Amino acid sequence: MTGLLIKDFRLLKVQKNFFTLIVFILLGMILFSEDNFFAVSFATFIFSLFSTSTVSYDEFDNGNPFLFSLPVTRKGYVLEKYCFGLILGGSAWFVSTLLVVIVQLTKGAASLTDLLLPSLALLPFMLFLLAVMLPIQLKFGSEKGRIVLIGVIGLIFLLGVLAVKAAEALHINLAFLFNSLSSLSMSALIFGAIAVMLLLLLLSLKISMAVMNRKEF
Repeated sequence: MTGLLIKDFRLLKVQKNFFTLIVFILLGMILFSEDNFFAVSFATFIFSLFSTSTVSYDEFDNGNPFLFSLPVTRKGYVLEKYCFGLILGGSAWFVSTLLVVIVQLTKGAASLTDLLLPSLALLPFMLFLLAVMLPIQLKFGSEKGRIVLIGVIGLIFLLGVLAVKAAEALHINLAFLFNSLSSLSMSALIFGAIAVMLLLLLLSLKISMAVMNRKEF
């Protein structure tokens, strides 16, 4: 898996101009924008998504048959993609959060808690993004994967609407439910969401391994 990680990090070097531009945009957001939450989310999601684009690089020009002729297992390949996504997304989240904290504390604009909680709330979304995108990318590739992803997002939205309608039909008091959740501390909700998303990520990993085991090159 170490060799695969080195390969994917070398792909980052090939895209250095793109990522240099992203870094400058991020710094501009942090220094000149009041909405620092968007700056952290921007960096986290952009770098997390690059882990899915490396799958397309591997498939390009019939690259997978060559890759798997090397001492690379399908299980190790999938595991590396998840590790790479977590490393990239986690590093982008940490560095951008650190920069936001330093800049905002220097300005005296907000307390440390007010800065950290919104950033921590991004971690479940990052985990969810990886859990959904990687199996789709491995199964359908880059072109079909975009269409399937739009369909998945639409399905999630539809299920949310149906859940609300079902709750109303069953006379479930949604306002009371949301008030009960809001009575909990924000940190408890965030860490609970992270725990749930980690379980979802493990399920996604198993699905991706099953997809790769069935794939023919």
